[in-house]
Amino acid sequence: MSGARPPSKLLVALPPLLPRLELDTEGRSLLNGAADAATALERLEAAGRMIEALRLLAHALPKREAVWWACMCARAVPDPTTRPEDAAALEAAESWVRRPEEPARRAAMAAAERAAFRSTEAWAAVGAFWSGGSMAPDGQPVVPPAEHLTGVAIAGAVVLAAVRTAPERAAARYPRFLASARDIGAGGAGRLPPEGEG
Repeated sequence: MSGARPPSKLLVALPPLLPRLELDTEGRSLLNGAADAATALERLEAAGRMIEALRLLAHALPKREAVWWACMCARAVPDPTTRPEDAAALEAAESWVRRPEEPARRAAMAAAERAAFRSTEAWAAVGAFWSGGSMAPDGQPVVPPAEHLTGVAIAGAVVLAAVRTAPERAAARYPRFLASARDIGAGGAGRLPPEGEG
């Protein structure tokens, strides 16, 4: 049917993701029988387990989409104290999403290093670097990143975004971040208006 939306990218099998979610006993039992990440997300959200929901999304989205999501979360919570190095890391991560090629992937890590791995933006860039290729310097034997590392970086980036500048607003930010990820999973851009702009 022409114009139909593609199926959600969150309809991925849940069992391979479970070890990455760091769930306690209650969390594991909450997800019993859930076949895919979309179902698990609904259950976690309904139970108010937002950190686990964010972590699930970081691992369930395809790597490019996950990095983009972290970038959208960073832009949704502007930080007046953001340093130029952090802004450059965000630009590097977004550049890799637009053209996921090896020079952009390595540039993202260089930008994260300059940002001293201290910000949402830096961890979005690390997520891009850990998406594939080799973690070794150019010309050295290939050392591929473990499959789950992008999700680890993106989960960290998104949680940092949720608590920055005004940690007391985290609870209000979680639903916005989840909506962004769902939109990205459905093929959208996941853009969020920056706080204070609507």
